[in-house]
Amino acid sequence: MTVLDGILEGVLADLADREREVPLAELKARAAGTAAALDPLPAFRAPGVAIIAEVKRRSPSKGALADIPDPASLAGQYAAGGAAAISVLTEQRRFGGSLADLAEVRKAVAVPVLRKDFMVTPYQLWEARAWGADLALLMVVSLPGGLLEELYGLTRELGMTALVEVHTERELGRAVDLGADVIGVNARDLTTLDVDRTLFQRLGALIPTDRVRVAESGVSSAADVAQYRGWGADVVLVGEALVKSGAPQTAVGEFIAAAG
Repeated sequence: MTVLDGILEGVLADLADREREVPLAELKARAAGTAAALDPLPAFRAPGVAIIAEVKRRSPSKGALADIPDPASLAGQYAAGGAAAISVLTEQRRFGGSLADLAEVRKAVAVPVLRKDFMVTPYQLWEARAWGADLALLMVVSLPGGLLEELYGLTRELGMTALVEVHTERELGRAVDLGADVIGVNARDLTTLDVDRTLFQRLGALIPTDRVRVAESGVSSAADVAQYRGWGADVVLVGEALVKSGAPQTAVGEFIAAAG
């Protein structure tokens, strides 16, 4: 079993519990009463590099990263520093996140919010919208057959933007054929947790220029952001380096300036 297989096993178990507690009809009613999703594309396509700043307590590769008692406050600092969007990890077992974190962040900031989780069923997308997400992560590696197309279609139907994540050339081909506007290249192989930052250099060059190119993982400094920008990234998603910085608002600004 790969690391990703183990994560998905836990995700599905927790999902089954939530489905028993909150019927889909209730989720749909809540989503219908939620304000329309914000569009991240203008900020992602603006000159310079855009930063998606992440609320992230733990990771399978590094363990505990930061104590985040108030995710709304952290998100507010990110936004004040110039973050184009806020990513909120909602997976509980390996990352220590929750939908409550997502709801708190959504109330605290005026920029788009990404639900970052292992999305494998329509129910999770309805959850994302019901709790105020504007974007949802779709990882090609965990969406075989027609499931990627199904979830991408529902994401658009709900008014959200999909961040379609890839790690191989084959996965990238699926994302491009899908018509995804926002394509992320994750430098971390989720089956092994190994990181290769140059993956973005290779795969990013294959992403059509009319799509938004997002570099994910492997950022430890402003210099890393600048390098991703030099390789063609429009957006860089940063988690660990920001939550461990001690000055998240300043760090976001420094990352943006370094790639200017």
